[in-house]
Amino acid sequence: MKKLLLYILVLLSLPVAAQNDKDHNFNVAKNLEVFNAIYKNLDLLYVDKLPADTVIGTAIESMLDALDPYTEYYPQAKGNDLKMMMTGKYAGVGALIRYSPKYKNVFIDEPYENMPAANAGLRKGDFILAIDDLSMEGKSTQFVSDHLRGDAGTTFVIKIRRPSSGKIMKMKITRGAIKMPAVPYFGLLNHGVGYINLNQFTEGCAKDFRRAFVEMKKDGMQKLIIDLRNNGGGLESEAVNIVNLFVPKDVTVVSNRGKVKRLDHDFKTTSEPIDTVMPIVVLVNGNTASSSEITAGALQDLDRAVVMGTRTYGKGLVQTTIDLPYNGKMKLTTHKYYIPSGRCIQAINYRHDRVGSTEHVPDSLSKVFHTLHGREVRDGGGIKPDIEIKPDTASNIQSYLMSVIDSTETVLDFVIDYVAKHPTIDNPSKFELTNADYEAFKQHVLKSGFKYDGVSEKILKELVKTAKFEGYYDDAKPEFDAIESKLKHNVAKDLDYNRERIMQALASDIIGIYYYQRGTIEYTLKHDKQVKAAEKLLDDSKEYKELPVSYTHLTLPTNSFNCSPTAVISLAERGLRKSKIALKEVVNSL
Repeated sequence: MKKLLLYILVLLSLPVAAQNDKDHNFNVAKNLEVFNAIYKNLDLLYVDKLPADTVIGTAIESMLDALDPYTEYYPQAKGNDLKMMMTGKYAGVGALIRYSPKYKNVFIDEPYENMPAANAGLRKGDFILAIDDLSMEGKSTQFVSDHLRGDAGTTFVIKIRRPSSGKIMKMKITRGAIKMPAVPYFGLLNHGVGYINLNQFTEGCAKDFRRAFVEMKKDGMQKLIIDLRNNGGGLESEAVNIVNLFVPKDVTVVSNRGKVKRLDHDFKTTSEPIDTVMPIVVLVNGNTASSSEITAGALQDLDRAVVMGTRTYGKGLVQTTIDLPYNGKMKLTTHKYYIPSGRCIQAINYRHDRVGSTEHVPDSLSKVFHTLHGREVRDGGGIKPDIEIKPDTASNIQSYLMSVIDSTETVLDFVIDYVAKHPTIDNPSKFELTNADYEAFKQHVLKSGFKYDGVSEKILKELVKTAKFEGYYDDAKPEFDAIESKLKHNVAKDLDYNRERIMQALASDIIGIYYYQRGTIEYTLKHDKQVKAAEKLLDDSKEYKELPVSYTHLTLPTNSFNCSPTAVISLAERGLRKSKIALKEVVNSL
């Protein structure tokens, strides 16, 4: 009887579905015809000649902008950008460059270790004057970057001015195949705690991760910190491979579900793990996204690691690369992904019924799911850490000093001068600036004319405006004047008050010149509040074993993590997790 009823319902729905498809197809054809007619008339009659690539490219970009930030069109000219995003590889010199508003010129901001720029002798602060015979003075960052890049093996002459000496220098550089390291640093900390910094999910990153793990285990590693903070993700398959290092074979790590069902796919672990018992802490923050969230979320759902830090970004969408005519490509959002508990952690709802609008999924609408051992976790807003540890935040003055918005380039000038006076420094684990160094920096800042916007002053000004509008200002004017006098900028006082944090930021910048990215990471570990909290947890085996908390100590059937997300969701909603028979009935009913 149930089957007959279902059959009747399907038959009744067919005419409606067919009509909807017919209407949709008509609307698509109609609008494509309208667009074609508009452009034909523009091209024929518009007063000026139109650049087709620019005009139609703008139309394409506007169309895709109305969907989500991850669906993008790459014409042939930008194909290398997509390739670099997927692989982490490009051909060039291997250096980060930046435009200086003070000097009105592009300079070398960070040469990468063992890359052509560093090997040729380029340093932080070197102003790029010319490439071959083409002047780069006053040019934009993009213009200079386009001329630094080129085919691997090609050679050019770069002309630079070194600010520490004022010398004009020429160097011959051969472009190379540049691949940014997915694991810029790994090493043993205290008490057998290993640390791996993974900053991207590009091709082969799981192999790099595995090598780091194996090497540290040989050296006595007993516990592990995986740092995924500020990792924006990348290849989904690499996330699965990394999770596979720590969980058994044939476990579903992530499931992709989209409109075209034949393209849906479950990613399972395919090989035996290298370690299933080592205590692990995964560090995350608000910039942990995409494949990073798959890694952290899967290890959390499978109760294989403790996630620590702050809530992640919440990107639960998957993109597929589509080949287009004339060597173009499109990165297209085709699926949502679901981690082992069955939850999707997408935080933003892109409302296509209201083109271009977005809304955050509120916590009140999130649903409860369960980890392998029965802990409650939620969907809809990224990965919530098992233990929330907020990082130390930079002060207002520190943020201004260390950012590119400082038009006086105060820090840049000081760092360049410091390096000129110190040919060598201690290794990152030992190096620290002295009190005399900081006093010299303080005097340098005061003489430079450095200014910054005080947040408290801004808020007070807004409050004054509001008080005047509401008619309260005159009565409260003495109080406002008293507060204003106390909030007046005092750069010297602010430098003293934030001395410790600014010294650390300066030291980190200086170390990067001598020891590159790995040195900067090694130095910051000494002062990293979240890393120290992770070490403390791993050192306390009793506390770690009690986490994740709220274990029900039940054992779920294996196939609960190998079925579809819908099955897992249905299971949780119906309260059938404790029964293998009930689970089987739910799965079979789908």
